[in-house]
Amino acid sequence: MPETIALHPAAPWVELKSTEADWAAADPALLKELLAQMALIRAFEEKVLELAGEGLVHGPAHSSIGQEGGAAGSIVGLRPTDQVNGSHRGHHQFLAKALAYVAPGLDPTAPLSDDTHALLHRSLAEILGLEPGFGHGRGGSMHLRWGEAGAIGTNAIVGGGVPLAAGAAFAHKRAGTGDVAISYFGDGAVNIGAVLETMNLAAAWDLPLLFFIENNGYAVATTVEEATRETRLSGRGTGFGIPSFKVDGMDPLAVHLATQEALKIMRSGHGPAVIEADVYRYFHQNGPLPGSAFGYRTKEEEAQWRARDPIKRTGAVLVARGILSADDLDALSERAQAAMADAAARLVEPVGNKRRVKPDMWPDVSFVDEGIRGDLSELSGKRAEEEATYRDALSERKFVDAIADVLHRRFETDERFVIMGEDIHKLKGGTNGATRGLAAAFPDRCLGTPISEGAFAGLAGGIAMDRRYRPIIEFMYPDFMWVAADPVFNQIGKARHMFGADVPVPLVLRTKIAMGTGYGSQHSLDPAGVFATSPGWRIVAPSTPFDYVGLMNAALACEDPVLVIEHVDLYQTSGVIPDGDLDYIIPFGKAKVVRPGGELTILTYSAMVHRSREAVEELGLDAEIIDLRSLDRAGLDWDTIGESIMKTNNVLIVEQGSLSTSYGGFLADEIQRRYLDWLDQPIQRVTGKIASPTISKVLERAAFAGKEEVIAGLAVTMAAKGMPLPGLPGAAR
Repeated sequence: MPETIALHPAAPWVELKSTEADWAAADPALLKELLAQMALIRAFEEKVLELAGEGLVHGPAHSSIGQEGGAAGSIVGLRPTDQVNGSHRGHHQFLAKALAYVAPGLDPTAPLSDDTHALLHRSLAEILGLEPGFGHGRGGSMHLRWGEAGAIGTNAIVGGGVPLAAGAAFAHKRAGTGDVAISYFGDGAVNIGAVLETMNLAAAWDLPLLFFIENNGYAVATTVEEATRETRLSGRGTGFGIPSFKVDGMDPLAVHLATQEALKIMRSGHGPAVIEADVYRYFHQNGPLPGSAFGYRTKEEEAQWRARDPIKRTGAVLVARGILSADDLDALSERAQAAMADAAARLVEPVGNKRRVKPDMWPDVSFVDEGIRGDLSELSGKRAEEEATYRDALSERKFVDAIADVLHRRFETDERFVIMGEDIHKLKGGTNGATRGLAAAFPDRCLGTPISEGAFAGLAGGIAMDRRYRPIIEFMYPDFMWVAADPVFNQIGKARHMFGADVPVPLVLRTKIAMGTGYGSQHSLDPAGVFATSPGWRIVAPSTPFDYVGLMNAALACEDPVLVIEHVDLYQTSGVIPDGDLDYIIPFGKAKVVRPGGELTILTYSAMVHRSREAVEELGLDAEIIDLRSLDRAGLDWDTIGESIMKTNNVLIVEQGSLSTSYGGFLADEIQRRYLDWLDQPIQRVTGKIASPTISKVLERAAFAGKEEVIAGLAVTMAAKGMPLPGLPGAAR
């Protein structure tokens, strides 16, 4: 018989319950603030549901009525500099943190301050999508943010805010402030990969992050029991060595006591904690009807939970202890309801027997695209250089060494930079040597990560939005962006615009094109075409060491997220960079004419600049080759492109990757709209085939474009112009 040895979690996992003695001994000021916060949150949510019932809330109204105890219990007593974020059902956490900021020690018997009235007004305006809101109406119910108060954003993606909160926790730890971050999410998010990845990463890096699980029993209508075998969701923490607490979320004092225990762990440098609070939403997932109206809950179940209401419980204790009277409770409720009636009256008005939003409360429609990205004023005053006009000494340098050089220079001159990715701290500079020397020189800022792009990309997004530090992340291959699609596109790419244009996201993502290396369909993507569909991202693709230094410096100074595309074919090639000068920039939006010509304009980027030049010179064509360098919609240099098109009246777009994820389709469409009258023929394109490259050497080569395909594309283009190339009929692409 084999011997069996019982194993035990590396971290404690306990259920914490308050006792009558705890309630009797609790500080009256604490209980009064808990009550006042919960009463205001309840009145706020009731007003939201009332307006939703009248059709005045455009979009969902995810009420938190019934769950106020978890929010107030965990937030009352935090520092103003602690930060919280939440889920799509996050009004209560946002309000609790904001109330603690504008009205600390909120007294249930005192009149509400002007700041409190302003908070309620702005919060309601945001939920209604109106100009006075914190995000000018852009965020609405599910994207509430007030950074000044430490409310760093609720999130419509289930589990999507958790990695961002880890970024805030990382910044707190690095700054040494002792502050913490709390991320609130529901039972449904516990089974999301990004949440579990982030638990692992936060534990591995000892981040002061509280994972606060609001277990309300239902992910929309699916019960916890249907979704997972272990229904005690705080048990997830023990798998990562995280101290975990289970608590009755309808008991705000128990939540407060559990949070205090978690804070001791986090503020003492011992890493994250988990709290699971059992709560109950009195209404359906969205709107003013109870869950029983949809058949997935019983009225009896709802009544049982309502009998445990956190506001009634707290009020009863305060009355029993002689701290408040029953009249005080009634007056508090009336005052909260009056405050919400006033907030609503400032936003909506009666029309006949209905109400409507006051017309002057809507945002100006000209604001619709404002703030997708910044204005690049942060780059003003920085010295710009071009290789062709550089006056001082230049020396030969490998492309990959130029990457390492400029990164080292920026880390040397600015302590805010951190870089993270898989294996970047090992193998003498990662898998390609691009981070050579960084780990040795800056061991606390060159961070090897677990294999979890979703977690560390989201964490980096949170660091960037915090703004105290400037993260660089490396995806070993760009295909891995799909693993991290939510943080990359839904979070990082949208944050500035979504939250009202006032949230810079200074983040750089480095990745490489690796076609021809035999790594197959899941490691061979050119990401330019995909990222170009996400307007919040800037995209640069250097083709020479000199350009890499300048464009990377611009990316690292930028207040927007920037994708920097490298290419394995370029890493071991050589070019010139300045001797002892790695501080210049190449501004975004400046294309480069690498070869002048009069018969054809070739638009290309990255390694295909060199393939195009080789093909043109082999054929002896009078073609102008333009290295686009900046690829995002806002970064295209239409002055240089347009001047060339009006000269040649002929365009060939050259890219290496798959037609399916092509960048050139967007570019061709835009050129056609701008310069149709100047074109002598349709825009021609060189791309790879429809499918991604596969493993077989011959099939892989057939799938992407190289010099031979460029030559064929040139033949088609010139033949259509009436200038056929002998022996090269080509084929239309």
